Amino acid sequence: MGWILAVIAVVAAVAATARSYGSARSEHLAVAHAELTERQMKAAEARTAALVDEIRQLAHRRIPAAAVALSHSSAQVPGLREAAEVDGEAARLLTEAVQAARTAVLEERQRVDAAARAAMRGTSAKIQSLLNQSQQLLHELQHEYDDPRILQLDFRNELALRRTQSTAVLCDAWPGLARQNSPLVEIVLGAQSRVAGYERIKVANHLREERIALAARAAEPLAIALAELLANATAYSHPDTDVTVTLQQSGGRGAFLVVDDAGIGMDEDALDRARALLAGPSEVLLTELGDPPQTGFAVVGRLVTQYGFHCHIEASPFGGMRTILRVPAHLLTVLKEDRTLSALAPAPVSAQAAPAEEAAPAAPAQEPPTANPVAEPAGLPSRRRRAPRPAAAPVPAAVPAAGQVPRTPEQAESSWAALQQGTLNGRSVAGRAPAPEPDGHDHLGDQDDQGDDET
Repeated sequence: MGWILAVIAVVAAVAATARSYGSARSEHLAVAHAELTERQMKAAEARTAALVDEIRQLAHRRIPAAAVALSHSSAQVPGLREAAEVDGEAARLLTEAVQAARTAVLEERQRVDAAARAAMRGTSAKIQSLLNQSQQLLHELQHEYDDPRILQLDFRNELALRRTQSTAVLCDAWPGLARQNSPLVEIVLGAQSRVAGYERIKVANHLREERIALAARAAEPLAIALAELLANATAYSHPDTDVTVTLQQSGGRGAFLVVDDAGIGMDEDALDRARALLAGPSEVLLTELGDPPQTGFAVVGRLVTQYGFHCHIEASPFGGMRTILRVPAHLLTVLKEDRTLSALAPAPVSAQAAPAEEAAPAAPAQEPPTANPVAEPAGLPSRRRRAPRPAAAPVPAAVPAAGQVPRTPEQAESSWAALQQGTLNGRSVAGRAPAPEPDGHDHLGDQDDQGDDET
């Protein structure tokens, strides 16, 4: 019986030990589970805190920065701050939220910009119509009254018309003026007349074909684009310097209008932005043109896109900027011989010397030399006639008498001023209101017609 009791005791001891081990193991597992649960809770709390921080950064920094980057490409949009604490799905959703915000902001800006364009387009059309009516009335007054103030009013009206026309073009409107096929040199003169400081603009005609012209559909757009370039060149260069417009003709590639100024130039950032605008981007928002809006290059870029011109800007050898406006060959034509060119249009440089040589009559073969020859003063440059005229017998030039001194430009100006003053006095006696006395100054250029883009 003793051995039976011993076995029972051993079994009881083993069972007690097993129960004790199981209890310890259960307790250990419970402690480990509790620790794991606590760690998981802490990790979840950390992820929640990181996600909250990311959402806060999304609202306060990332979305505003994304909106700013739509207007300023150099602006940086911050990414996730705690990428390791945010799982992949949450990070993807946060990135999608930034992209959705960018899309929504861009669509809203485009909607607002389209509404602004529509409003400005309608307003510009009405103002342009009124200015055209004023221009017609002023032209009638110029023929009826000899008052220089009417000319000043006409010029200021022309400046306002150019501004309104440029605004309309920027808002996708029609230029508002239809032309016939127009000589290229006359288009340059028309653009010059729309710019304050026009007297500083010098035109050099190097065209091989004097009667080369621009197709009717592109004549007014080219005048608008060139006027904007000339406005920048005159506004951002010293008043004592000239702005040169050179007309050149290239075989097979059309014609080139080269504008050179001796202005302040542009830095690299401004030059890159100018080239981007002149290339004719697909869309330019009005809100991206600054305050006040700098519309000059944007208008030229819009016309480049619509009519097939090409415009390039670079540093000028004169110290300022050089702008090259190319007209493609398919927009060019040649006027018929029955079309008379403007008397103000400069003749091609290659053709200016020939008429002077041909006009000089041959010296008589049997004319005896004089004892005291008198040097003939150099005459003013003569313009070659555009239309043929019947041949006439050459008339020898009048030789001034001995001792006669040619008049200087100042003396000629004084004589004309006296003649004009006498005319005004006669009109005053007849009962007409006299015009203001000439003061020798031209006030037509005293306009604040600043350029828009050159900096």
